[in-house]
Amino acid sequence: MKLRYLLAATSLASITAPALADDQKEGNRFTAERVFDLEYADDPQISPDGSTIVYARKSMDKFSDRVKSDLWSINTRSGAHRPLVTGKTSSSSVRWSPSGDRLVYLTSTDGKPDMRLRYNDSGESFSLGQFEFPPSAPTWSPDGSSLAFAMLVPDKPATLAKPPRSPKGAEWAKPVKVIDDLVFRFDGAGYLPKGNRHVFVLSAEGGTARQITSGKSGFGSPEWLDDDTLLVTGNDVENADLDPIESEIYRIDLSDGSRTALTQRDGPDAAPSVSPDRSRIAYLGYDDKLKSYQQTDVYVMNPDGTGVRNLTAGYDRSIDSIEWRADSRALIAQSEVDGFLTLVSIDLSGNVRPLVQDVGGTSIGRPYAGGSFSVASRAGGSTPLIAYTKGTAQRPAEVAFSRGGRSARTLTNLNDDALGHVQLARIEEIQVPSSHDGRTIEAWVALPPDFRADGSFPLILEIHGGPHTMYGPFFAAEIQRFAAEGYVTAYVNPRGSTGYGEEFAQLIDLNYPGEDHDDLMSVVDALVARNYVSKDRLFVTGGSGGGVLTAWAVGKTDRFAAAATIKPVINWSSMALSADISRFVSRHWFRAQPWEQPLEYWRRSPLSLVGNVKTPTMVMVGEADWRTPTWEAEQYYTALKVQDVDTVLVRVPGASHLIAGRPSQLIAKTDNIMGWFAKYDPVKKKEKKTEGQ
Repeated sequence: MKLRYLLAATSLASITAPALADDQKEGNRFTAERVFDLEYADDPQISPDGSTIVYARKSMDKFSDRVKSDLWSINTRSGAHRPLVTGKTSSSSVRWSPSGDRLVYLTSTDGKPDMRLRYNDSGESFSLGQFEFPPSAPTWSPDGSSLAFAMLVPDKPATLAKPPRSPKGAEWAKPVKVIDDLVFRFDGAGYLPKGNRHVFVLSAEGGTARQITSGKSGFGSPEWLDDDTLLVTGNDVENADLDPIESEIYRIDLSDGSRTALTQRDGPDAAPSVSPDRSRIAYLGYDDKLKSYQQTDVYVMNPDGTGVRNLTAGYDRSIDSIEWRADSRALIAQSEVDGFLTLVSIDLSGNVRPLVQDVGGTSIGRPYAGGSFSVASRAGGSTPLIAYTKGTAQRPAEVAFSRGGRSARTLTNLNDDALGHVQLARIEEIQVPSSHDGRTIEAWVALPPDFRADGSFPLILEIHGGPHTMYGPFFAAEIQRFAAEGYVTAYVNPRGSTGYGEEFAQLIDLNYPGEDHDDLMSVVDALVARNYVSKDRLFVTGGSGGGVLTAWAVGKTDRFAAAATIKPVINWSSMALSADISRFVSRHWFRAQPWEQPLEYWRRSPLSLVGNVKTPTMVMVGEADWRTPTWEAEQYYTALKVQDVDTVLVRVPGASHLIAGRPSQLIAKTDNIMGWFAKYDPVKKKEKKTEGQ
């Protein structure tokens, strides 16, 4: 009987039984079920006086099979750790009032979106209003009397004809849907309701929210300049979707609703942050040169938009987020630096110095650089008080507290109960010269608990997505699962990765896939040469951009015993005309439409190499993926099938591009990959043959 679909870990009993039996013998390994035991900290918010941190404590709910988020508080002096907001529903996006006496947060009540305010002295809370659609993270006015947030404002659906009224009791087909927007569906959200997000203001005592922005283009990211003035981000032009990254910062006077653009350049300007003394506005952006990647800089300007200065023109790393120091003389920023997620201080002269290097731990599945921080707005002065998510190779994110980047203390211990007795993979950093041009390529190798460099171990090359993202020495459940089953796993930052400077990231501009393949193969060569792995037991997998490079690799080489391409782009022409980021693909990654440069689109499509493929290749995709839609995976599966290449198509019901967004999906993804690899592992095949004799 042919194996057609592998939809969940339970469907692989016949394939993974030996591995699972071994796992039961070694109860201290990271088994699939341990995924449900994991917890991690997210979005730590420090009070204005620096005395308390409130954060989202996230855990895996076995019954709902979803990530659950509760709010917990920590006293930064005593370390007292206690629940603040818990219940059946998740709560998130907590923010302190300017005086520190209240908290606002987002949750749901009776299945409806809710924004609640909590008084810290009594612990009482109340709903601030009635919301038909989910509001975004609210921000406080300087005097604490009002809150600003963004929310969808629906519009009338497009129509071309008025259908006749159906007879009473008739069961007619559902009416047609007329779509006239360029972006009409988005990954994780599905088909979008007609309308745009706009900014609202609401009294901190509750009531009816007042809509502040309007128009055909949406606005968001509100920030208070003063009690009567808001800053918002948007692109107030016709056909804004044709330039998907363009945005400006606007000043809105609440007294009359007038809107003034403070930025005008061609390029994204976003994330405005007003200094505590209200004298300057910091923001993020860059001049758009139509590249696949450009580094984001930090700018400051006066409240009227004059005096713009780039503070990080001399700093060759991108900035992810910013907050002002309490004395308004410097900013604290988060940046990817050589595989580490780092907090840096940026003064008003543009001097950048590192503060802490161990931010991370919020990407549970794969070892991406994910984390966040906050700064006490009224305490610390030139020595900022910082709360941040601390990540390590052995643990998901904990809450850490630092004074000016020194004397950082870890205030939580969320996973010792689940992982303290488990033998986890040892993570080793390596640097390898690329066979293409000798550039140094950084990688990490996860070594199984019983590893020995005798050339016998199987290798999984795990390729990150993006392609402009970064892996690092962070805890990752998928990597630990591979190691627990005996695989040496290499994860690499090839050219195109972020965190190594703009020039390194732009090496794949108009050349992806390209020499990044050579970088990856160089790491494989190095591990074989070091006797870490067997050259006959090599496997490759990756998701999204990593799925692209996996499909590219098996079209370039037969060295892998098996491959698993996860949510890949296979045909750039169909991707550029059907994905939720279609305009970005054509405008920035190709700078031409498919009909203008069909050969270039074909040259860079893994489908162009499918005639070379001999490697048994699994193809996996989420059924609700609109970033790399299902037909990308299906094209590749069909192409492999008609060439009689061993393949299976794994469809994950309900999954978006975040294919492992639910705990059971993470387990299914990882165990299906290992089940496929076990089928083609020469050692396991030999063992199975011996057992059958």
